[in-house]
Amino acid sequence: MAPLVTTRWLLPYDRCMKQMPDVSSNGRDQKTRGEPFTAAHFSDPILGDLVELLRTKEPGDRMPSERELAARLGVSRTALRDRIGQLEAFGVLERREREGAIYTGLRPEKMGEVLILGLISSEIHVESLSAVRHALEREAAILAATRPDLSGIESMRNALLEMHQSQHGSDIFSADVEFHEGLFVASNSSGLIFLARVLRAVLQGTLRFVTLAEERDMVRQLHSDILAAIDARDPEAARLAIDRHFEQLEVLFEKDARHRALEQ
Repeated sequence: MAPLVTTRWLLPYDRCMKQMPDVSSNGRDQKTRGEPFTAAHFSDPILGDLVELLRTKEPGDRMPSERELAARLGVSRTALRDRIGQLEAFGVLERREREGAIYTGLRPEKMGEVLILGLISSEIHVESLSAVRHALEREAAILAATRPDLSGIESMRNALLEMHQSQHGSDIFSADVEFHEGLFVASNSSGLIFLARVLRAVLQGTLRFVTLAEERDMVRQLHSDILAAIDARDPEAARLAIDRHFEQLEVLFEKDARHRALEQ
């Protein structure tokens, strides 16, 4: 039998994930409509002014010359170069020979490498992010059961149907990816969608195979319970379903680890 394909915490942040709604510039959070983030939120006003300028551009646009940009912002060229270097490190700008600085886009996924650097410097283990993902999905499920984006629920439903119809591990993997993507969309929270995309970028590369294909029915049931609670508009049941999802998956991975050890 083909192995069940999964990650350490099961699936939604790796390859095959479809594009979530773009919340990089004008995404709207249907649950909370408060103060938007602006340049005023930067502790460094020069960096903030640069980012505000970038928000008016499209990926691939060339930035003004250093001389022009420094004059526009009222700063020295040395200070400007320092901030451009920071944005390069964030993956937002790219310097090209004879072209100058090119705007490559403000996207949450690009924050992943910066976050990984912080995790490394803080000596944080990958496994410790399980609690972070658990918290994000729990909140997403509660919101989805309260004031959902119905398109997200429909995506979850289609993914669950595919999960039940699939027999191959790679197909179940793809369906699970779509299910969890749909969960965040259903939450109607641009903030959660953003954080999910950043975390997805961090967790890329954690893909591994679970060899216990007989556990597929359990995986399908866990996801069915999540969707049923959301369909019933029962936030408490949705929370419990997510908690059970993570508890059971931990048991599954421990069982699989023992199985692998016996095969070695």
